[in-house]
Amino acid sequence: MSGEKSVRIDMVSGGLTGKIMAFALPLMASGILQQSFNAVDVAVVGRYCSSQAMAAVGSNGPIINILVNLFLGISVGANVVIANYIGRKNEHGIRRAINTTGFVALASGLILMLIGLTLARPILEMMNTPHDVIELAAVYLRIYFLGMPFMMAYNFGAAIMRSMGDTKRPFYSLVIAGVVNTALNLTLVIGLDMGVKGVAIATVASNAVNAGIILWLLRREQEPFRLRVRDIRVEHGELGKMLRIGVPAGVQGMVFSFSNIFIQSAINSFGSAAVAGSAAALNYEVYCYYIISSFSQAAVAFVSQNYGAGEHERCRKVFRICMFLAVAMSVAANALIAWQGKACAHIFTNDPEVVAFAIERLHAALLFQWIACSYEISGACLRGLGYSMTPTVITVFGTCVIRLGWVYYVMQAGESFGTLLGIYPVTWMVTGVAMLATYYLIERRVFATGKRSV
Repeated sequence: MSGEKSVRIDMVSGGLTGKIMAFALPLMASGILQQSFNAVDVAVVGRYCSSQAMAAVGSNGPIINILVNLFLGISVGANVVIANYIGRKNEHGIRRAINTTGFVALASGLILMLIGLTLARPILEMMNTPHDVIELAAVYLRIYFLGMPFMMAYNFGAAIMRSMGDTKRPFYSLVIAGVVNTALNLTLVIGLDMGVKGVAIATVASNAVNAGIILWLLRREQEPFRLRVRDIRVEHGELGKMLRIGVPAGVQGMVFSFSNIFIQSAINSFGSAAVAGSAAALNYEVYCYYIISSFSQAAVAFVSQNYGAGEHERCRKVFRICMFLAVAMSVAANALIAWQGKACAHIFTNDPEVVAFAIERLHAALLFQWIACSYEISGACLRGLGYSMTPTVITVFGTCVIRLGWVYYVMQAGESFGTLLGIYPVTWMVTGVAMLATYYLIERRVFATGKRSV
């Protein structure tokens, strides 16, 4: 049991900066490893198959995200509820919340698998996927969604661990899964010439390994955090709390991804080289976004626990520290990758046209990505305080609605690829200003009441 305690972080006492870093860095590495599953898929097919195969694998991100994000949002709700119970030292509440989280993970994985298998081809057609890409893309998506139960088991299990301050063991699990994914990619694509099917199968298999490790760890946790299969059931009170916080977060992610589908559709109109180049650049954007995401998840967990414990001043400090660290680290990462843009693009392909599109996206979007810290960190702190619908509404109108209008204008006016990508920094800035102002208003009002519960 002492080994399990050593990976946990006491969020409600002692210094904050070191603990936030200890929480966020493994989470950051975990996100990068998870994204590496897709990046390795894109790199392997880009190197050993064709640009069309590379586009087929790399262009599916928005589709996967729009279907998955609702349930990942609910996992945020589970994190907040469990962390709040930890702050209040309510062991009975922790058990009920964990049992409910197990049920939601199982149900969401099965639902996503069925939806993905049914809607893969229609969504690709709706997005005007190039004719030389669509068949391969549909094959990849259908196989990918067979692994949804494994993906949900990992993400909800990791949410339980994050709520108690443990981000190290989910990272170790991903390291093992990442090795499995890479080894299977090389074997199935290079050795057995299975192409897109091979990288999809490798991803499903690595997700299964990942889920198995997390479930094994949770079943051996000390009380009250142990996951007992026979106790998995819906506790309606806990489910209501998770949904109240998690559904708005999930809807925000879905609508965000929906707007990105429109952007992807616009990118598709520039041809398969633009799709492949954008897919290569997007991997680096997602890598850097995990820096921001790791500190926003740290903000959710630390604010939730300290709010439950009535430590309002620590909540304010969490906001300031997470914002500073997220901005500083994302600026450094964005600048480094943009500076080495050509070398980064060549990791995925040697096609000069694809490389040109990749570099253009890196310079047009990635250099400004740090602006997103403004709304991600403040929105995360609002969710930690139990306000989940507010950041959802701001993000939907500040980001998604404007993006849809921009895409419509660009497509009607026949503007360039670079002009299309300019929407990213514009919407990050608009959403950030609105979210920061809202956070300061709500934070002052909430802490003045002395509330402790979510």
